[in-house]
Formats: sequence, structure tokens, C-alpha cells
Amino acid sequence: MSALLPCRRGKLTLNLNSSMRAHSFSKYQTVLSKQRTFYCNAASSSVTVPSLDKTDFLKLKNGSDIRGVAVPGVEGESVSLPEPVTEAIAAAFGQWLLHKKKAESRRLRVSVGHDSRISAQTLLEAVSRGLGVSGLDVVQFGLASTPAMFNSTLTDDETFLCPADGAIMITASHLPYNRNGFKFFTSDGGLGKVDIKNILERAADIYKNLSDENLRKSQRESSSITKVDYMSVYTSGLVKAVRRAAGDLEKPLEGFHIVVDAGNGAGGFFAAKVLEPLGAITSGSQFLEPDGMFPNHIPNPEDKSAMEAITKAVLNNKADLGIIFDTDVDRSAAVDSTGREFNRNRLIALLSAIVLEEHPGTTIVTDSVTSDGLTSFIEKKLGGKHHRFKRGYKNVIDEAIRLNSVGEESHLAIETSGHGALKENHWLDDGAYLMVKILNKLAAARAAGQGSGSKVLTDLVEGLEEPKVALELRLKIDKNHPDLKGSDFREYGEKVLQHVSNSIETNPNLKRAPVNYEGIRVSGFGGWFLLRLSLHDPVLPLNIEAQSEDDAVKLGLVVATAVKEFNALDTSALSNLTHSS
Repeated sequence: MSALLPCRRGKLTLNLNSSMRAHSFSKYQTVLSKQRTFYCNAASSSVTVPSLDKTDFLKLKNGSDIRGVAVPGVEGESVSLPEPVTEAIAAAFGQWLLHKKKAESRRLRVSVGHDSRISAQTLLEAVSRGLGVSGLDVVQFGLASTPAMFNSTLTDDETFLCPADGAIMITASHLPYNRNGFKFFTSDGGLGKVDIKNILERAADIYKNLSDENLRKSQRESSSITKVDYMSVYTSGLVKAVRRAAGDLEKPLEGFHIVVDAGNGAGGFFAAKVLEPLGAITSGSQFLEPDGMFPNHIPNPEDKSAMEAITKAVLNNKADLGIIFDTDVDRSAAVDSTGREFNRNRLIALLSAIVLEEHPGTTIVTDSVTSDGLTSFIEKKLGGKHHRFKRGYKNVIDEAIRLNSVGEESHLAIETSGHGALKENHWLDDGAYLMVKILNKLAAARAAGQGSGSKVLTDLVEGLEEPKVALELRLKIDKNHPDLKGSDFREYGEKVLQHVSNSIETNPNLKRAPVNYEGIRVSGFGGWFLLRLSLHDPVLPLNIEAQSEDDAVKLGLVVATAVKEFNALDTSALSNLTHSS
């Protein structure tokens, strides 16, 4: 088992042939609560791998995640996340973790899970090999959720080899079937942008040496790979949380009819492993089976067709509540018995109402595109404080943590996308836990004799002012346009924002937001607009909310007039809006 094994296709390959399995594997097998352990010894391939440098690796950075194309099949999208690149990234995370932890008493271990994507198993094996190269032990969870992966770094249960020193989730959220990527965690939370850059730079150096003769001949210390049913631990914690909220009733949701739509992602467990043990009826739940081609709809609570699918399921089954998850279950939304959606601003309002009952006066941190009506609801109706910050779930979470560190109490950080994190849950953006908070409210209300249906939830958002028109237009920057003169698209985008900001000063109908952390936010004509630069793409997203289409057009015209001299900006979406009336 310790001999170096032949490699194929430029991978650091583990190859257990049938005779080895028959004669040697049982020697290393461990039976621990559905665990299987084997030991690997990875070496670099003699096959020449494509030449890539740090620039190529850094292109995989997507905020605080890594994302790329994992399988061919989509025209114009070449594979950027093949197995050798994946192995190098995993080995780099191993190096980063060893440097951070500086463990001497025992070998470090990393838990690895994946969503339902068709490339998941291939990348799981590649990640495991890469971690082995860095001398770390691997605990494979198989199909899992992103929140569960972080949770494994906090759980203290040696039976399940927890806590893990680090965790990797193989996912690309709601992106198409050909994409995949990685999210990384330690017990301190998800890694930030600086750490991701560091790992990708390390990975580029490791990758460069894959075909080096000395590396190919080097002997690696054997690493264990153990398979563990950790999702049973994670779901048990969710069940206990609801029971606790209802005064330790065994089945606090008995009689409730709740349907789940997992979108063929990783969230199908919620019906059978969380709701049914609590007594809920889950008939009518749909798309629970993992299918990485996502044949029914995009697993995305922001997607219109996805929300239509769960709404239809609720109404057709006369259910009390519908719950929908994204692919890796770190985002969610709900639908009440009448088909009213709890997503975007409504979901934030609902969670704010629940959290402010528990923590009066606390600050709710949201992303930049939340509505003025939400601010009024949180501050005037609920008595809390609304702190509108930047887009990006990690930005929102980090800001809430920062506020607490300087003495401003905050218990909820939530984006309109459905990412939501609570202080009580270690600031983990967990779509399943958000839904548990809602279930807690249902269970506690019925236990107190205050109602038994989703009207309890609907009543909590009564008084939320919602716009008649809500739009998001994407104004793309042509990176190859001569006007950029070789400069970065971000520099060009900042010039656009500055010009729009200057133009507002001379318009008496408009007022710039006094506190704003991203782009330019302007009120006027009974509504508002926010123009900002995308976190990752050469795009200026424009959000407009108004009480009528005419007012939305007026706000659109303000922006259109201000940016008309910027020829590298595609304003066709704006033109369509302003010429619609």
C-alpha cells in the first residue's frame, strides 16, 4: 500500500487495483459508525500537464470562493478546473492550513463534501489526492451541504472524526451543470478573499512542479481517507433546535404540511431527516433526488421559475408552508399557504421580526440592494436598526462581526440573495438553519396556542412597504473598447460612478443617500436607484425601485443621461426601459 502507484492523465493518482483491495484493504479498514478508511500515497504524474501560471489560477478566484468550468459541453467554455488543477488547489489549502494551525501533537484532518454536480465525484477524488500530498488526513462526507462542512469544524465528536481542522465544500452554488468550485472553512468561519488569493498562488507553484522529475520520484507520507456519515450529525442538530424551541416536544410540527423543493441539489435531506422526525407531513415535496443536470429548474431562491415551482407545489398540495433551497443549501426561501413568497426583502423582514423579538433593538446587517421600505419596517415597526452594507454574503457577515466587536449588537446578517447568518449559529450562512428559525416560530406559536398555520409568519411582515416596480438592469463594460485605453474595467467603472455622482448634485429632484458603502444610491420620484460595480464581473448593476412604471422610467432616465458619454458601456437595457413608456 505504501508503494508509489502509476499515474494517469496528469493526476496525483490513487489506484487500488482489485487484488490489492482483496488482499490488503481489510487490513486498513476501520468500522466506526459507517466509516471506511483506506490509506493512500500520492505522487506526481510523469504526464506533461498544460502550462499554467499564477494569472491562470487567480482567474478562478470568485470573491471568497473558487469557481471554474469542470466539464466540457458548453460552447465557448473551456475546462479551467481539471483534476491536476484541483489537486494543486487542495494541496495548497493543505499547506495553508498546516501553516495556520502549526499542529505538532497529531496529523491535521480535512473534511470534504460535495453537492449534486456531475463533476462532484471526480473532484472529490482529486481533492483527496491533493490533501494527501500535503500530508493531511481526509474525511469524506459525500453528498453534503455547505453549512454542514463548516459545522464539522465545530462539532466535538471523535466518533465522526470531528472537529475537522479544515473543511472543503465542492460546489458552484446555482451555476450551470458544467461549473464547479470550492468553499473553504476553519473553525473561524469561511476563508476570505486574501486567503483564497494566497491558496491560489500556492497552487500555481505546486502545479508548476507536477512534472518535475524530483517531485515525481519523491515518496509521500501515507494519508488516510475515511468516509463518514456526518450529515446525520448535522440534521440531528437541526431537529433538536426545533424541539427545544417548542418546549422539548418530540413532534412539535405534527399536523403541519410542509413541502420541500431541493431543485435536485443537496437539500433533499431536509424533508426526511428534519421535517418528518418533527412530525410534519412532507407529501408533495419535489426534486429531492440529487441530479447534477438540474432538469427541473435552477436551484436558486432568486430564480423566478424556481419560486413559481415551489409556489405551485404549496397551492396544489394545500400545504401550510413551502421551503426551497439552492444547490448547496446555504441559501433558502419560503412560501406561505396562500402562495406568498418569503424571499428577498420579505425574507429579511420575516427573519428580522423573529430575531428582534429575541433581541430587541439589535442591528440587522443587509446588502446594499435592500429597499427603503425594509429600512422603515425594521426601524419604525420593529424598533431595530438597519445597517445597509455591501453586496457579498461574506461582506455582510464580516460587517456584522465587526459591529459586535466595537460594541454595536448585531444578531442577523442577511443578503437579498437568501444568504443569512445568525450570531447564535456561529455566523454560518446556513439556509437550513434559517428555515429552522421559521419552523421554531411555527412550533412555538402553536405550543403557546397562538395559531397553527403559516399566518403566524405572514402576520410578522404586516406593514412592510413594498415597491410596485423592482428592476435590476446590467450595464456591461466592453473590456476591449478603445475608451478603456488598456486600463482595468474597474477603473472605467469607477469613472462612470463618479460622473453619475457629480451629475446628481445639480438635480433638485434627487437626493444621495447620506450613508452608503457601495456604488451610488439616490432617492427621488418616490423611489430610489443604486448603481454599483459588480464584485467580480465587468458590469454595473443598476437596481431601481419605484411606486409606478413612470417613476421607474424617470429614475432610469437620470442614469441614462449621466452615462451617455461612456461609449464602452452597454446601455441597451436602460434604453429598453426608458423607451417603454
